[in-house]
Amino acid sequence: MDLEEVAQGFAALGSEARLQVVLTLVKAGRSGLTVGDIQTRTGMAASTLAHHLKFLSSAGLVLQEKDGRSVVNRAAFDHLEGLAGYILKECCVDEGAHERLRQG
Repeated sequence: MDLEEVAQGFAALGSEARLQVVLTLVKAGRSGLTVGDIQTRTGMAASTLAHHLKFLSSAGLVLQEKDGRSVVNRAAFDHLEGLAGYILKECCVDEGAHERLRQG
């Protein structure tokens, strides 16, 4: 995962409404939810929700699959884990270097 892809992912999560949609889909698990189910759980207007789902899908955070007349939306768990991992992979790297410098 490169820095540009990570930045795009976090930018997509930078809206309270989009974060709410992603969290709703994460809670739903791998089976996902239809647009109507997301709308019921979030209380968002259909047009607003459609806009946010399109944005999240473009960023690779939501996977959409046509199922008859419905569209099932799922959290892109692998991508979300990649974003979290990207941030956490550098955890405490400088801590050891700082301690060594302090000890001289």
